[in-house]
Amino acid sequence: MDYIWLFFIGLIANVLGILAGGGGLISLPAMLVMGIPVHSAIGANKVSNTFSSLLSFIVIYKYKEVTVKEAIILIPLCLGGGIAGGLLASLLTESTMTILAVVLLSFALLSSFLGSSDFEGNRPLVVNKKSGASLFGIGLYDGIFGPGSGTLMMYLLSHLGISYIRAVGLVRIAIFSSCFGASITYIATGKIMWAVTIALLIGSVSGAQIGVHLARKLKVEYVKPLLRIVTVVLLIQIIVSNF
Repeated sequence: MDYIWLFFIGLIANVLGILAGGGGLISLPAMLVMGIPVHSAIGANKVSNTFSSLLSFIVIYKYKEVTVKEAIILIPLCLGGGIAGGLLASLLTESTMTILAVVLLSFALLSSFLGSSDFEGNRPLVVNKKSGASLFGIGLYDGIFGPGSGTLMMYLLSHLGISYIRAVGLVRIAIFSSCFGASITYIATGKIMWAVTIALLIGSVSGAQIGVHLARKLKVEYVKPLLRIVTVVLLIQIIVSNF
């Protein structure tokens, strides 16, 4: 029965994760409530997100919404961040990461009200020192902890003038890269519970495919309100759970 629950946790979390990020809001707390050790829960999320994100990117790529060139720009930055984050996970305390998550998400929420970008741009992805550091930093955070990383990435791409469906595709390849990097470290350190991970993975892949098709139909004017709702709920969940 636990494996069935894990399947549905993965499915629901990835539908939300595709549309606005924040899938970890559902999957990680739910797994902890089930009694799964925190490092194993995070590791399972990393492995399942690696596969579901890559497959989602491939679907969006087939619709010619994103290019391989853009993906290649993102991969090394987010992969490096994910590997570094996985290595740092055992060094930083949970309270430190909780504070960092609250600060980053609060900043993203504030920026969404102050910024003028609303996913209606169609600029090419250009990475400079500032945006490159932001991408690496989000990958780092995703490798260490995770919940909210997709949402932060959506805000960043909106600020860079990327259209919504392209942002969804680019976030997927970014999450794939950081999760792949983090997965290597979690597997190497023996933190993975494979039966749990596979059940979550199957649900995650299913949910991601549903999410991609919903994202292509979602009207742009609904995106920022959805992002803000997800961000507020993420903040409440993190604060209530830890403070």
